Amino acid sequence: MSEIDEHITKVYEIQKRLGKGAYGIVWKAKNRKTKEIVAVKKIFDAFRNQTDAQRTFREIIFLRSFRGHPNIIDLHSIHRAANNRDIYLGFEYMETDLHNIIKKGNILKEIHKKYVMYQLLKAVKYIHSGNVIHRDLKPSNVLLDSTCRCKIADFGLARSITENSDGSIGGAGDPTLTDYVATRWYRAPEILIANRRYTKGIDMWSLGCILAEMLAGKPIFPGSSTVNQVEKIMATIPTPTQRDINIVCVSGVGSSMIKNAASVHKTPIETILGPDVDPNALNLVSQLLVFNPHDRLTAKDALRHEYVSKFHDPVEEISMKSHAVIPFNDDVRLSVDDYRNKLYEIMSSPRSKNIKISYLKNNVTPPSANDVHYRLARNTERYLKGHLHKQVNKSYVSQSEPKMASFPKNPEHNVGNIKSDSKVLTKCNISFPRELCRMHAGGDNSRAKLKARSELMNKNAKKLDSTKALYNGFNSYNKTHGIISQSALMELRAAGLR
Repeated sequence: MSEIDEHITKVYEIQKRLGKGAYGIVWKAKNRKTKEIVAVKKIFDAFRNQTDAQRTFREIIFLRSFRGHPNIIDLHSIHRAANNRDIYLGFEYMETDLHNIIKKGNILKEIHKKYVMYQLLKAVKYIHSGNVIHRDLKPSNVLLDSTCRCKIADFGLARSITENSDGSIGGAGDPTLTDYVATRWYRAPEILIANRRYTKGIDMWSLGCILAEMLAGKPIFPGSSTVNQVEKIMATIPTPTQRDINIVCVSGVGSSMIKNAASVHKTPIETILGPDVDPNALNLVSQLLVFNPHDRLTAKDALRHEYVSKFHDPVEEISMKSHAVIPFNDDVRLSVDDYRNKLYEIMSSPRSKNIKISYLKNNVTPPSANDVHYRLARNTERYLKGHLHKQVNKSYVSQSEPKMASFPKNPEHNVGNIKSDSKVLTKCNISFPRELCRMHAGGDNSRAKLKARSELMNKNAKKLDSTKALYNGFNSYNKTHGIISQSALMELRAAGLR
């Protein structure tokens, strides 16, 4: 507790330290006023140098810009430290991350993988519509909860962009578009060969790596060096044409590296993913892991792919009405004092309490939360009825707590600096969000509860006659599917059966 400023403990009741790294500490805490469970992240010496100051400033600005999207982590609050060097950030609490879920194995079923991928595509479409690239998408930066809702985190390497006439971004004179971005295993080929004029396709390549990792249960390109990374990629994807090489490679060194790597023995992606992989999943991976970034699927196009078609809903796949921009020229690295003073100025300004997500198309008004939840519940319930198999009737158990992404001191590492205990789910029964479906927890059929229910039925015979069919239908349906619609649940509650 000595690591936490006193004015922070007055706002939050610290419950548990989740992890500590070179750049900060994360705690699980409860807001004393709202009673909400949050994750409090303390960034050590956030303005120690220009690079750290710029990353801290970027992350906060972008998180504020994207606030309100259901698949981007929500930054609740920002607090100054007493020493005027550290920064405290209050985030919504998430239970684990995709890296730990994949590492545990056999937790994500096919339906969960589709749902996670759909949510990631929605978030990336929103980020890209704001003319921002994330640049560090990887499983440890995808946070999840027990209802299979996922949110993208860690915008420390993100930046707003200016597109050239050919759709590429930046140029040789752009100091911020360096090749040293993103964890190596998820870097696109154009970054590995030091092409600084890359596109939003770098994020799409990372999504392809994430999907392939969910399918294979392990990273598919675990390169030990930049050259080895290129070799692993070229041994898996189709050999690029000379035209593709000319477009991507801006130097003779990069061109030679690609040609040499392309001559190695091929191991097709379908071999890595295994014979039982969903053909639609394989097709989506193949359209994302494309050498030429101009030929990769965009997030908007990928949302219409057959693999995620059962969740596809244009109304939910929103875009930003305006671009998310940094108040400074992001191509020029400013002084530490400039970043610190500007951030404190933003922190002291009145915060908008009602942030509404804008729709780019037709400028329509966003639907209310109840409308969205009702539509999701109805549409997803119809799909799940025919696709979810009988699940083990065990409640969800979490062995540990979530991981909040940190600013990586060495981006070569494939996991964040701040680590939690193990942060894994121990059962293979991740459910869907409550507004999508209702999971039936174990224990309802115990003898005691059956006896109590029988007594209740005898006492309220007339009332129960009208709901007996509903109850029996629920038991039969629940044993097969493990879910119940919200409307049916309300009727059960009204009948005193739930």
